[in-house]
Amino acid sequence: MSEISVRPALITNVLPDSIAAEIGFEPGDAIVAINGTRPRDLIDYQFLCADEVLELEVLDAAGKSHSVEIEKDYDDDLGLEFETALFDGLIQCNNRCPFCFIDQQPPGKRQSLYLKDDDYRLSFLYGSYLTLTNLTQKEWDRIEQMRLSPLYVSVHATEPDIRRRLLKNQRAGQILEQLKWFQERRLQIHAQVVVCPGINDGIHLERTLLDLAQFHAGEVPAVASAAVVPVGLTRFRPTEDELTPVSHEKAEEVIRQVQQLQEKFRQQLGSTFAWLADEWFLIARQDLPPESHYEDYPQIGNGVGSIRQFLKQFQNIASEKLPPRLDTHRSFTWVVGNAVEQAFQPLVQQLNAVEGLDVRLAALRSDYWGQEITVTGLLTGQDLLKGLQGKDLGEAILLPSLMLKQNDTRFLDDMTVEELTRQLETPILPVNGTEELIEACIKHSFCTKPSEWNSGAIQPKSAAGALVRTD
Repeated sequence: MSEISVRPALITNVLPDSIAAEIGFEPGDAIVAINGTRPRDLIDYQFLCADEVLELEVLDAAGKSHSVEIEKDYDDDLGLEFETALFDGLIQCNNRCPFCFIDQQPPGKRQSLYLKDDDYRLSFLYGSYLTLTNLTQKEWDRIEQMRLSPLYVSVHATEPDIRRRLLKNQRAGQILEQLKWFQERRLQIHAQVVVCPGINDGIHLERTLLDLAQFHAGEVPAVASAAVVPVGLTRFRPTEDELTPVSHEKAEEVIRQVQQLQEKFRQQLGSTFAWLADEWFLIARQDLPPESHYEDYPQIGNGVGSIRQFLKQFQNIASEKLPPRLDTHRSFTWVVGNAVEQAFQPLVQQLNAVEGLDVRLAALRSDYWGQEITVTGLLTGQDLLKGLQGKDLGEAILLPSLMLKQNDTRFLDDMTVEELTRQLETPILPVNGTEELIEACIKHSFCTKPSEWNSGAIQPKSAAGALVRTD
């Protein structure tokens, strides 16, 4: 890739008391080159900044060029945050997977919702999944040279014909050769299998997991873990696709099948290795496995054990921070997807055991997506408006921030927190994780005047990305 296509790295935040703050960097400045090399992404930036002596070419917000020399300890961070992790643009996906969530959205929403990436750098940095079908030889070489491991790979099927059918890409059949490539170089991946009933389930799912397990060997297993996830479908998907939703009966079947393989893997590999996403148990209306089942949560980003982890974190924080009583009575509505309603009831009971605290759980389904069982991260503003309007919501709504666009107040349907606040006539408190949830219940202050609800008095915290499989 030529240097012309690499944009300067735009700085959006300078951390207090950092090297960059001491030098005088400001948001709006941009790094053009480090020691004569233009970083193409955050990986290059981190690698180049590890040196003890740096010469930076910088553009200030006015477009004026500066040369900045820095001497620091090896590996000391400069304290800069950037607009994007990719300074040379996103590697686009050219697969046509019928279950792709990007293609199952209505038209006319914000453009970022329709970006289909298959970028190994986002996989390495943030754990997003890629298919390996869109990599050039130059990118394969860079993965090897920079030891970019582990990556997170959407496998779906190891049988070439099945995987080509799912990805609609002739290169998709090369997956076993690609796994051997990782094995030979002592690099790792975490694998994902999205189960589509009638296509890659049954004997095909068994074949895929057994094939992947063959690469879980040696000091550095090429396949560190595998997650089995149910296909998620929306009412906006193309009508001509060949997909069917996961039924209650199918969920029970897959759970039985994978649990039998898990027992085999524990005996042969010393690890469960292949993990069932929480959604399987929710669809099947079965109890989740115990916390001890999940080892070190290798597939937490895929919704494997996320509910158990949330419950554990809640108990740990609640035991420290929940008081026996509140001085002033407080009442809230806590909004979640109906997928976790049963699992979260004990938490609501524990909150309501605090004298003076009244928390009501609003477990909603998504009519927007057309889903009977809905994970929290997929609820939209329209779903909340329909499910909450006209009800006694208490003093405020506790809103898991994973419903919102990162560093923004928009839901997946582009409704904003401010718009929903006005229509429900109730303050909304976005909360990120268990600690913020509990603190909001017992000591968060907020405005109660409707005239102030859109004046900046209610400001959500920075939100985690709204993920398809987040509970």
